[in-house]
Amino acid sequence: MARLEAIDYQDPKASEKFVASLRETGFGVIKNHPINRDLVQSIYDDWQVFFDSTEKNDYVYNKGPQDGFFPASLAESAKGQTVKDIKEYYHYYPWGKCPSELKPKLSQYYQEARSFAAILLDWVEKHSPANVSDGYSQSLSSMIEQSEQSLLRVLHYPPLAGDEEPNAIRAAAHEDINLLTVLPAASEPGLQVLSKSGDWLDVPCEFGYLIINIGDMLQEASGQYFPSTTHRVINPDGADMKKSRISLPLFLHPNPEVVLSDKYTAGSYLHERLTELGVI
Repeated sequence: MARLEAIDYQDPKASEKFVASLRETGFGVIKNHPINRDLVQSIYDDWQVFFDSTEKNDYVYNKGPQDGFFPASLAESAKGQTVKDIKEYYHYYPWGKCPSELKPKLSQYYQEARSFAAILLDWVEKHSPANVSDGYSQSLSSMIEQSEQSLLRVLHYPPLAGDEEPNAIRAAAHEDINLLTVLPAASEPGLQVLSKSGDWLDVPCEFGYLIINIGDMLQEASGQYFPSTTHRVINPDGADMKKSRISLPLFLHPNPEVVLSDKYTAGSYLHERLTELGVI
């Protein structure tokens, strides 16, 4: 069975190993990377307070631009699912609304993570076979330059009360829409990826690890060479049911006019998927 191993960012062969892991599992896990762990922990702590407060209801999302707070009653369902995920979340864009006391750290993290993600996209391109990289309409890292579409989502999975809807889990099996997703290890475990053999693998979740997965747009741009892999967040059991889980995925979206393939621009692809999900 395939296993996900953390790759040391300082390893001279890190880029090669990272892209090989993406190809094999759709995921890559990196340790000893430059993103500030203390900043991540501070964001987790601050946003736990936010989600535990009633202040969050003052920031309910704007339907058009989709920035702001999404309460559990409005949480999304995975494609093909009718049961809502057990979560609430906040959509942060640099141009969007955000509590003033929480914005500086979130803004710093957004910039750090996006800059690091550009390096990862360069790695992906470097280790793409010529017939794949020839199909990219422009360099992968340039697709996200100046993009206002990249979304930082602060996710809160509340403690489980035991009366949840049957079959509801924290995040049902799904694929991401974007190019790459960059995710610091969450405050609690639970993330799993579906392997090629059909087994669910636990994604390493040691605090300080950075988890990256392929989204549908990179799959489309690479002519299916890089697989957008199904993943989920399972419910805890025992004493862990009483714990919240905070997670901080950055969804890297190209500029809308970027050509992904003969069939799609990034804008048309995103519109199609959001329509399928009932978000727009």
